[in-house]
Amino acid sequence: MQTKSNFKILKYVFMFFGMFILHSCQQKMIADIIIINGQVYTAETPKVSAESIVCKDGKIILVGSNRDSEEYKGKSTKVIDAKQAFVMPGLIEGHGHYSGLGYSLIELNLIRSRSWEEILKKVVEAKTQVKPGEWIIGRGWHQEKWDSIPSKNILNYPFHDTLSAISQDNPVVLYHASGHSLFANQKAMDAAGITKETQNPVGGEIVRDQQGNAVGVFEERAMTFIEDAHNQYTKSLNQKTLDSIWYVAIQKAESLCLSQGITSFQDAGSTFTQLEKFEKLAEENKLQVRLWVMARHSYEEMAPRISSFKKIGVGNHFYTCNAIKSEVDGALGAFGAWLLKPYNDKPGFSGQNTTDIYEVKKIADLAIQHNMQFCVHAIGDRANRVVLDIYEGVMDQNPNKKDWRWRIEHAQHVDTTDIPRFAKRGIIASMQGIHCTSDAPFVVKRLGTERARTGAYAWRSFLDNGVIIANGTDAPVEDVNPFQSIYASVTRKNDAKNIVFFPEQKMTRHEALYSYTLGNAYAAFEEEMKGSLTPGKMADIIILDQNLLTCPDEKIQETNVLTTIVNGQIKYQR
Repeated sequence: MQTKSNFKILKYVFMFFGMFILHSCQQKMIADIIIINGQVYTAETPKVSAESIVCKDGKIILVGSNRDSEEYKGKSTKVIDAKQAFVMPGLIEGHGHYSGLGYSLIELNLIRSRSWEEILKKVVEAKTQVKPGEWIIGRGWHQEKWDSIPSKNILNYPFHDTLSAISQDNPVVLYHASGHSLFANQKAMDAAGITKETQNPVGGEIVRDQQGNAVGVFEERAMTFIEDAHNQYTKSLNQKTLDSIWYVAIQKAESLCLSQGITSFQDAGSTFTQLEKFEKLAEENKLQVRLWVMARHSYEEMAPRISSFKKIGVGNHFYTCNAIKSEVDGALGAFGAWLLKPYNDKPGFSGQNTTDIYEVKKIADLAIQHNMQFCVHAIGDRANRVVLDIYEGVMDQNPNKKDWRWRIEHAQHVDTTDIPRFAKRGIIASMQGIHCTSDAPFVVKRLGTERARTGAYAWRSFLDNGVIIANGTDAPVEDVNPFQSIYASVTRKNDAKNIVFFPEQKMTRHEALYSYTLGNAYAAFEEEMKGSLTPGKMADIIILDQNLLTCPDEKIQETNVLTTIVNGQIKYQR
């Protein structure tokens, strides 16, 4: 009896000490960062649902009340008083070009130029900073967005004469905002060997005057002539210098993204060389923004090598390449979107098929072989239909694969009968809100009222059919500012031109924010680790000076980021 009594006493002693040790361990869970007094929007529900977030070792461990977070506070804890500011998941840029964004910050940026004359002045300024023979590169012009059009023009494109006259010693290449055409001066055309006899390539056009002379504009695949000449020039430069310029560009892109609340960036197509550089930066813990990158090369280049470039979660999930990019057409602004019926303002012309359909099908098979996502650029309604046909054919041939999440990048102009096909196959519509309002001044001109009304940037129709939308900006095609794109998504207003583009297709506030958070995470198979403020997910958090759920519409695009946190570390403070 005495033995049993002693055993009971020992049992209770061990239970007491076990509870004490457990309690002590819980007490030792000291947070790295605690945010208090916030209006916390988790992205999982369409309302503010908490006031405090606790982060430890780069992860969220609690979302709740200020009182809930108290027990995690220690001497080393960084406490951020949000002062009732809006707290939400870090934004995910769903389709952009990271290197291109960086280069746009160190080269001529023409995105806000409102006339050809303004562009010429910028070229004159750029000439003072280069030596004779050096190439001048710029991007961002759009002839349909200028306040005035030169009297001498074709399809609103100016002639190269005025540009060539001010830049006789330097080849000049100015990319269209879409990236699907470029303007070259005479020096650049001479370097490329362009003459009256130069034939248009398949999928591209050299814009010419009535005498057959090139006016300076090279659309879609015709850009290759000028780009090949520029590539020959860059090969003569020191590789270390070129790498250094690229790295500076990446740092500038990174800083800009963090200041705009972008904690993850989905890069819509990079070369093997760029992929290697991104991976190396991630391995060395030198990336501050998480990159999810699509590989982009021809089938012939990718087939023997793509397996070695498939990477998931490198550097604590700062770098992933598990997708392949291709395209079937160009951009509407450059008459490159491939349409079912001709352009209203270019009779008899239906756009460009820029990549052979058999080539796209082979790349699709390559994606299947390596279990990678496939992401195809398609803007015109015919282009979208062709890509849907390819996807459906591949899916039917692989019935055992269920969760595809293949993407159509842009999906801008779609025949209404094709929208349910996205939903049936779980195809992601990777659309950019800002394109709608930026393109609004010329979409009806290109497509006519009915096609523009029913199938252009048809977000409501997609959402009502159950299609996941991934949102973004296509930077540097547009400003990477996510709040301008969110504003466009919920209002479809172009304030500068006083246009509201078929508002019946707009998103709700929650839908727009979802498309920039969980929607984008889902579109990359990353919804289990990011996209919402949920315990266990990455501590990628932003604090804003506007409540994006309740502020007046016009205030959305004026939103400022107060704090950006990536992986539980403060990376930007206003």
